Amino acid sequence: MFRFLKVIVLVLFISAPFIAEGQSISGPEVRLQNSDIYASFSFLPDEKMLQEIRDGMDKELRLYVDLFRSWKGWPDEFVTGKAFVRTLKADPIKKEFIGSSYDGSTITEKRFRSFESMIAWTMSVKDLKLTNTRELEPGQYFVRITVESRVRKLPPVIGHFLIFINESEFKIKKDSVRITVEGAR
Repeated sequence: MFRFLKVIVLVLFISAPFIAEGQSISGPEVRLQNSDIYASFSFLPDEKMLQEIRDGMDKELRLYVDLFRSWKGWPDEFVTGKAFVRTLKADPIKKEFIGSSYDGSTITEKRFRSFESMIAWTMSVKDLKLTNTRELEPGQYFVRITVESRVRKLPPVIGHFLIFINESEFKIKKDSVRITVEGAR
């Protein structure tokens, strides 16, 4: 029985997502313009991840931009959000770099001549319109950015039988400063 517990603990430890050391989110910057809420941010990957992409390993990042209402004494309330799937591919032999973005309805794919320009395009979101303040109740709001890197595709059978295996390499979150919406309705 003790051996079985050791094996379970070892598998859980190995399958746990890695701590995102050296990776950070710059921002998020939130601004109000003409009663609309806009968010901008960029993700700064660590050198290990950049080297893996340079060496030809495809990466898939999921970017979540969520607006929350802040409550005192209660959990924060999700209001609205947008999600993006960003894929990075590099061919070191051809010196070709391909970045794609999928927002749930549209796929945008771009080819780049330099690695740095691909990273700059895929790792940032500029002036994303979240909602109009007229649609919100008065209160305190903030934007939460979540970046998650998916592990290469595992066979579906493994996910069904070994539910404790995590499918992400890392997951980091960062909240913006609070903004006040007064008398919106």
